[in-house]
Amino acid sequence: MKKRILVVDDESKFRDIIRIFLENEGYSVDEATSGTDALNKLYEHNYSLVLLDVTMPEMDGWHVCRRIKDDSSIPVIMITARETEYEKLFGFQLGIDDYITKPFSPSEMVARVKVVLRRICNTPNHEKNTLKIGGLKINNLSKKVYLEDNELVITPKEFNLLMFFAQNPNIAYSRDQILNKVWGYDFIGDLRTVDTHIKQLRSKLGKSKNYISTIWGYGYKFNAES
Repeated sequence: MKKRILVVDDESKFRDIIRIFLENEGYSVDEATSGTDALNKLYEHNYSLVLLDVTMPEMDGWHVCRRIKDDSSIPVIMITARETEYEKLFGFQLGIDDYITKPFSPSEMVARVKVVLRRICNTPNHEKNTLKIGGLKINNLSKKVYLEDNELVITPKEFNLLMFFAQNPNIAYSRDQILNKVWGYDFIGDLRTVDTHIKQLRSKLGKSKNYISTIWGYGYKFNAES
C-alpha cells in the first residue's frame, strides 16, 4: 500500500511542486489549502506524514500542528520561510519531526520525507505500542489497526475511539462519557456523533463487530473476550 502524504500550503505553486516530486517517488499525495481544510482531511483519512506550511491565513501551521500532535503521532515536517532558533525550538517542543525552509530544493524535500518515514518505521519498541486483543492488533505508534493480519482503513477519530475502548475493556460507558473522553470537553456537537462513529467502526470490523456491544438506553462496551 502506498504511503499517503498530506501537503498543506495556501500557495498552489508550492503544493504542485511538492506533489509532483512525491508522486514521482511513488507516494500518494493529498492537498489542503488551509489549516481548516487540513484538519478536515486528517479526520477523514489516514496519513503517513504531513508537510505543513507555517504561514497561512485564518489558522497558522503551529495551531494545526498542535491539533495533529494532540490527536495522533503522525509525523509532521514544517515548511517555513524563516528558520530562527526560537522557531525551531518552538516547533520541536510541539513535536515536529523536521523543517524545510523556503525556497527549498525538491530533491532535499523528498530526501527529508524519506528520512522521517524511515525513522518512524524503525522506531524501537514497536511491540510495546501494539495492543493485541483476540484477532485485533492496534498500534498506537503507527495508528494502524489489523484484524486477522489484514489492515483496516479507519479514520483518526475511529482509531481514537477504538483505542479508548480497547484500553478500557468490559466497562460500560455512556454516550456522554465517550464523547468527553474521545472528542474532548470542548467538542461542539451532539451524542449522535458517537453513534455514527460506532456504526462506521462496526462496519469496518465486519464479522468481529461484536467487540463493541450496545448497552441499551445507556451507551456502549468493548468486549475483550470476543
